[in-house]
Amino acid sequence: MDWLAKYWWILVLVFLVGVMINVIKDLNRVDPKKFMANKPDLPPHRDFNDKWDDEDDWPKKKP
Repeated sequence: MDWLAKYWWILVLVFLVGVMINVIKDLNRVDPKKFMANKPDLPPHRDFNDKWDDEDDWPKKKP
């Protein structure tokens, strides 16, 4: 087990190379044109900024 303590970084590199190969293979399977054609519409963005905007900080104009 002495070799494992000395060369653990080689095992990490082998693992990372395997992960990168699988990522590249999976990304090659993606067809961007088909994805963009079937992309679902996003729901409208809802934020709650209108609640703090109700109070007006400007002084009221006197008629």
